[in-house]
Amino acid sequence: MEQGNGLTLDTPQLADGAILWRIAKDSRVLDLNSSYSYLLWCRDYAGTSIVARDASGEPVGFITGYVRPDAPATLLIWQVAVDHAQRGRGLAAAMLDALARRTGEELGVTTIETTVTPDNTASNRLFAAFAERHLASVRREVLFDSQAFPESGHQPEVLYRIGPIRVPDVAAAR
Repeated sequence: MEQGNGLTLDTPQLADGAILWRIAKDSRVLDLNSSYSYLLWCRDYAGTSIVARDASGEPVGFITGYVRPDAPATLLIWQVAVDHAQRGRGLAAAMLDALARRTGEELGVTTIETTVTPDNTASNRLFAAFAERHLASVRREVLFDSQAFPESGHQPEVLYRIGPIRVPDVAAAR
């Protein structure tokens, strides 16, 4: 699906794994997983993830997610990352909207969950704005407090539960 500015939103492919790892690493804010995990993600969770590609087909942003096994109508968003050169253009919001629409249509997803640290202003804004656009309620609670992490200094992870999601009627909004 065309996003504009020469960008396309697509399903991740196995060959994207190494580039997604690099984008996550370069973000300097995400918890970096092993490069192996990004390869597995592109293989096993491609249907619940999304990648933004530039005009040459190179990934410049991604969202990884999975449907919670005990809550099949809930998509947990694992990571959201946008390459430095593409930031400030609304790409994360466009990817999140497209992924919610696709998983809603194909898998019956009605709720989005994610965790965000209190100091991650960009992600807090992204998910609050998503809920507003989709006329969805937001519930927040600490899922993992600082003491749950083996390393000292990790901030708590606040669970956002957003839903039920309503896909805005684009024609009615005009």
